[in-house]
Amino acid sequence: MNSESSVDDSYFDYCPWDFVRRASDEQRAAQAALQKRLAAGGASFGPRTYVSPAAGVFTDVLRLGENSYIAGHAYVTGEVTTGTDCTVNPYATVRGRIALGDGVRIGAHSSLLGFNHGFAPDRPVHRQPLTSKGITVGDDVWIGSNVVVLDGVTIGDHCVVGAGAVVTKDLPPWTVAAGNPARPLRDRRGQGSASSGNPGTAGGLGDAVARFADRARSQAADLLARGWNADTGRYSDRPGAPETVRAHCDAIEIADLLLRAHPPQLAATEHAERLRALQDPDSGLVPELAADGGPGVLPAPASDGWIDDGTAEYHVLSVGYALDLLGSRFAHPVHVVRRMTADRLVARLDSLPWRTGAWSAGAWVDCWATGAHRNQELGAEAGAPGTLEALFGWLGTRVDPWTGMWGEAASPAAGRLQLVNGYYRLTRGSFAQFGLQVPYPERVVDTVLAHGGDPRWFAAGRQNACNVLDVAHPLWLAGQQTRHRAAEARAWAGEQLAQALERWRDGAGFGFGPPGEGGSGPGRDPGLQGTEMWLAIIWLLADLVGVADRLDYRPRGVHRPEAARSPVSRIPAQPIPIDNSL
Repeated sequence: MNSESSVDDSYFDYCPWDFVRRASDEQRAAQAALQKRLAAGGASFGPRTYVSPAAGVFTDVLRLGENSYIAGHAYVTGEVTTGTDCTVNPYATVRGRIALGDGVRIGAHSSLLGFNHGFAPDRPVHRQPLTSKGITVGDDVWIGSNVVVLDGVTIGDHCVVGAGAVVTKDLPPWTVAAGNPARPLRDRRGQGSASSGNPGTAGGLGDAVARFADRARSQAADLLARGWNADTGRYSDRPGAPETVRAHCDAIEIADLLLRAHPPQLAATEHAERLRALQDPDSGLVPELAADGGPGVLPAPASDGWIDDGTAEYHVLSVGYALDLLGSRFAHPVHVVRRMTADRLVARLDSLPWRTGAWSAGAWVDCWATGAHRNQELGAEAGAPGTLEALFGWLGTRVDPWTGMWGEAASPAAGRLQLVNGYYRLTRGSFAQFGLQVPYPERVVDTVLAHGGDPRWFAAGRQNACNVLDVAHPLWLAGQQTRHRAAEARAWAGEQLAQALERWRDGAGFGFGPPGEGGSGPGRDPGLQGTEMWLAIIWLLADLVGVADRLDYRPRGVHRPEAARSPVSRIPAQPIPIDNSL
């Protein structure tokens, strides 16, 4: 027996943290037997854990970290994982896909509901489908009693949620929140509001991004007018630049981000019909504009039926998402995708320049997968039978478990630029767009952070939109699956965010790249492309820092954070290895 006086079994239902110190040998044996029964159903337990026999634990996955407890009368179902030193207190409900960090306290009678229920009028509620985005709770978080946290919410590190709150939106790190719906009251690190502080803190960046968003929103109409040629009725990236399909799409995305409307130069239906009319009905691709503003000419198909035209390939993304924002769709399927057989797809994937040009290889995957998505949207086959399965099967067997990437760095001197930039394009169109988990997310974070520290691309004044986006998005995407090196990712994002906000040029927006010595040049002058990309980048960086809610916009086009589709039923939810124990 232990030196402490023994207590009744029911004592530990309400004070589970005392089990290690005060339980009798008989009580320890009973607990070991309970954990063994749960383990037979797939649960796992760290040292010094306790699950009350009076708790209702009916999980598909349960991983209880060291020094963690589930108290009496708690109701735990679904896929629940905890870090160390976590407590689910009496009568709490933890259901669905729930991931807790280290040191999380869930108060009595609180509910974390990592699922939702349909309620469309076409059928009784009890026959409606369930959905689950999941709930993520960071490290060192106190959730008070009678709190409700709804599906899809992320609660950042070091947050405190007051009793009775209903949390419907993400809470940035260090937030003290309360109310229904829960609202930030202050930053836990100091007194005052949650948005106070200097620009080097999350609170200070919150104020800075809010000021930026107001500034950009007030100038949005002028930016769109700057790219519009009233004589031809078409858009160019900036005054004096050629009129292009992408410029039209960028204008639509900027208007959606800042004005929550379509560009005022045309009616929404006219914007959509102009873009739809540019699609080649035979291939389904959208070529660049001809001199008269009509569709241009595509090159001849390759031997596998594909048409190699990088601009037309990107238009599968830019035009498709612009039409989404206008409430429209392509007029035709993307036939070059639909006609490609699984054998030809695999042969094309094998032939891509993964060593010498990982970016262009990833861009091709982005285009093909996006075309498959657009075809499904139109009710057509994504591609020939078995092609989607072939794509994800190929990706699953070619990913490098040491880097989480596809391809390799061309040389030490070249660094990881092509590797990481190719990863962004590849995963944007495949895993992210179809709502599937990326493999080896911890290795991805390691590789991307190592690249993000390369001063050739990320020193102050050297960043361009492509390079910053291609680090920010993978960090954000992998961060949906792992908290590995999360503090370093936030620090990198905060530094880049503060610098990005300084790039805005009043009345003109953002340039794609850094200003040259004279402050101008190709890619440096502010234009629609740079503005669209940096607006999306700023959202991603702000979300990594925890202040994206202060922007009051969220990308919904090419650079949207959410999946464009739910996982396709014929593709496994985890189609490739995701073991992170290497």
